[in-house]
Amino acid sequence: MNRRTFIKSTVAGGSMLTLSALLNCSSSSSLQPLPKRTLGATGESLSVIGFGGILVMNEEQTSANNAVAQAFARGINYYDVAPSYGNAQEKLGPALKPWRNRSFLACKTGERSKEGAEKELHESLAMMQTDHFDLYQLHALTTIQDVETAFGPNGAMEVFVKAKQDGKVRFLGFSAHSEQAALLAMEKFAFDTILFPINFAAWLKGNFGPTVIAQAREKGMGILALKGLAHSSIAQDAHKPFKKCWYNPIPVDDKKLADLALRFTLAQGVTAAIPPGEQMFFPLALEIAANAAPVTKAEIELLRQTAAGLEPLFTNV
Repeated sequence: MNRRTFIKSTVAGGSMLTLSALLNCSSSSSLQPLPKRTLGATGESLSVIGFGGILVMNEEQTSANNAVAQAFARGINYYDVAPSYGNAQEKLGPALKPWRNRSFLACKTGERSKEGAEKELHESLAMMQTDHFDLYQLHALTTIQDVETAFGPNGAMEVFVKAKQDGKVRFLGFSAHSEQAALLAMEKFAFDTILFPINFAAWLKGNFGPTVIAQAREKGMGILALKGLAHSSIAQDAHKPFKKCWYNPIPVDDKKLADLALRFTLAQGVTAAIPPGEQMFFPLALEIAANAAPVTKAEIELLRQTAAGLEPLFTNV
């Protein structure tokens, strides 16, 4: 089961604590305003931790409203959502509305055809209660065929280019779960951003990421990161402990590893990272990022040793 299928199949279910309650319970260090970094050549300044819309999927609207208000108060101005995240758009749209003119809103489409992408773009704009997206992205490019279809006749990129011309989107980007797909997409178009898994185990054991990120840096793209707090993969038929996470995150009680892992991700030329969709990991990410120090050579070696005993989510070996 791939990521998009997993998210779509997630059933409604409450957490023991709402996200707003978890934010209230977080330590005083995470109350510090988050640092901001410039997003490539866009000139935009984003909080180093982004708010993934999946956090409010299946939440009560009041809880979603409170979570976004508290996140904004912490200095989080980067919000990301996608149609494949269940009812996340329906929840995040009203919650973000009071802060929309002071936030950077990114959305995605998994559609590769012109017709499908155009339909999904307008549906997302309506559900998010906005007249434009700051960033619109091809979602989860995985195969060469994904890229070729999106760029082919009547492909999704026709919608992207026109939407930017019409002011419905400001910047264009993509997310990818494949180095081949990412490299080809960057070759075909001058995208503003890339959203890519940058994870210590995938990078240090699987050699997954260095080539793509080096290319993105060379092109001056804004680099946004996924999977910074991922630990290891889960077999397809194995029990998945979290409803909103298709992999094993680093356990929340292993704060040393979580700290090293997220700092490693943020050290790879990244503007911002989006934590796992399960709510308990969001305050942890805020706490780490608010106090993040540069990662040292000794710490990288420790991460390399840890990665040697793991099954990375992605590998290029």
